[in-house]
Amino acid sequence: MSLLIDRGGPIADPWVRVQRDEPLPDGPAIVDPDRLAGLDHAPLGVHLPNTADAAALASEFSRLALISIDFPAFNDGRGFSIARRLRELGYTGRLRAAGPVIADQFAYLLECGFDEVEIPDALAARQPAEHWLAAIARAGHAYQRGRTGARASILDARSADHG
Repeated sequence: MSLLIDRGGPIADPWVRVQRDEPLPDGPAIVDPDRLAGLDHAPLGVHLPNTADAAALASEFSRLALISIDFPAFNDGRGFSIARRLRELGYTGRLRAAGPVIADQFAYLLECGFDEVEIPDALAARQPAEHWLAAIARAGHAYQRGRTGARASILDARSADHG
């Protein structure tokens, strides 16, 4: 069992990640993208690899309550870009980052459009929920331009420093 956290703290996870050959549960199910075709289930979520083309999923937005994006390592930032692109394409459901991202990335995940983060047990033991919530307050600049508008991006701040 992993820790699921949003900007308010730990939350319950009603979703079941269903492997390729497993039957779907009665409740919320997260499936792989190749299983979406012809699937009639609600609520429905999908788990994307960090190599996914966000635009290829746009036709499915209306039936997806959750999109989970895989982060295989904390230093692989492709999931940030996928989340931002999904939001630009009009996805309004829940976005979940899944994998060993670190607490220092939490504010940036939220700014790129994520609603929640699923943290593996081993990482949650080293970085409990309090670390994640404190990280939001510590972030001084936005990760990407244009998503929140509230803070300067890292690139804007760097440009200003080099005047």
